[in-house]
Amino acid sequence: MDGVALLQPEEQVFTAMLTGFANQQLARNLARTTVEGRENTVKAFIAYVNTYPWNWTPAMVDEWLGDLRSLRDLKRSTIRSYSEAVRSFCHFVTDPLYEWTATCEERFGTHPVQVVREWNTAVHVQDNGSDPKKRAFTKAELHAFFAHCDDEVARIRSLGRKGWLPAFRDATVFKTAYAYGTRRNETRMLDAADFGRNPHGVEFGEFGRCQVRFGKAKKGSPPKRRGVLTVFDWTPDVLDEWFTEVRPQFGIDGNPAAWPSERGLRIGCQRINSRFKAYREALGLDDGLDFHSLRRS
Repeated sequence: MDGVALLQPEEQVFTAMLTGFANQQLARNLARTTVEGRENTVKAFIAYVNTYPWNWTPAMVDEWLGDLRSLRDLKRSTIRSYSEAVRSFCHFVTDPLYEWTATCEERFGTHPVQVVREWNTAVHVQDNGSDPKKRAFTKAELHAFFAHCDDEVARIRSLGRKGWLPAFRDATVFKTAYAYGTRRNETRMLDAADFGRNPHGVEFGEFGRCQVRFGKAKKGSPPKRRGVLTVFDWTPDVLDEWFTEVRPQFGIDGNPAAWPSERGLRIGCQRINSRFKAYREALGLDDGLDFHSLRRS
């Protein structure tokens, strides 16, 4: 931008900063969802303080994060992620290698500084930072939850509605997550080909093993793979019924997804969450139970 006259210099410089920030993160192999999330957080901070990065101060960050805690009651982990997004952006625009400080000094008479420091940042000191209210199912709760899943399929089917197919799929998703201890995205990203035989567990037939290909990744690394062996004797029956009798009714020609969507390739996280919440509330269970509680159990 050196020597170039800009029609809207502040907005154009800020847009160029965001573009460079995104490219730097992509070069580090960070996931696009992480890159987009940080960009959206920086934009949200801009909207809150109503000024550009070269005018930011630590007090602005304090006020913003304080409001998020007090007014929106955001989780501690969310607050940490927001402050980390702003910290990373400030680290990028203050790095002399990228020359943004010189550009801003020339055009605006000031320059960006790092506004997120150790004294106004929540430190992640525990490996497990989850909400202590989150818990596992009791045996009785788990039995009631799966029974309700099956009852809903039967109820909807008795009404002659096609909604029983998605209900059956979602019930199988929940049972699979419990059977193999998979996370939400790990479960939804399974393909039909990810289930196979275990030579040391021939009694499970074609469903003796589950290959998880989209495990939780470390920063800058691809999704982590792992194989999980079948341990419950009911699991093959559940999966066999789904794959041989129900899944074909979704019109799955050419679709490798284990859990196809009515309108797309595979089921989305939002659909999984909404169905789980509906069943939890129907049973009168507390919100300490979420999809991850199946894994905790």
